Amino acid sequence: QVQLQESGPGLVKPSETLSLTCTVSGGSITTSGYYWSWNRQSPGKGLEWMGAIGSSGTTYYSPSLKSRTSISRDTSKNQFTLQLSSATPEDTAVYYCVRVPAINNQFDSWGQGTQVTVSS
Repeated sequence: QVQLQESGPGLVKPSETLSLTCTVSGGSITTSGYYWSWNRQSPGKGLEWMGAIGSSGTTYYSPSLKSRTSISRDTSKNQFTLQLSSATPEDTAVYYCVRVPAINNQFDSWGQGTQVTVSS
């Protein structure tokens, strides 16, 4: 059974880069047929898809965040990483990494989520 775990700073200052890592166990991020995504939920708002990286390393980004978002991976550690530049208080949210099977695009394995607050 695949497991995902987010890690990273819980507090980021405005204008800095928010960086989070998702460590995957029980399955490889290079296994074909899956996307590895980053999502977030701000207080009072729905879940927002931010972007994903495919098993081949191809990246996909939400148009609204594309200019500030970068997703990369370290296959030797079975990790993928989110970087969100020029953070603002509006980026305060719970961030989730989620595995998505390409066959149905349904979220099937979630990390527990990590709270990130952007504040000075």
